[in-house]
Amino acid sequence: MAASTKKAAKKTLRITQVKSSIGHKSDQEKTLKALGLGKIGRSVEQVDNDCVRGMIFKVKHLVEVEEIS
Repeated sequence: MAASTKKAAKKTLRITQVKSSIGHKSDQEKTLKALGLGKIGRSVEQVDNDCVRGMIFKVKHLVEVEEIS
């Protein structure tokens, strides 16, 4: 009964841009902006869900991802 009343802790991801979007497709640059990135070295924390995972997959060559509990 206690387990059903507890909220499941949502995982978060720390996404850090490590490469520039210059010279890449414009939709990849827009994806970085949608994630909250835009400059090299900038990091954001996003909730781990399918939508965010899809955006990360699209720009996986430009970012690094860490899982945060």
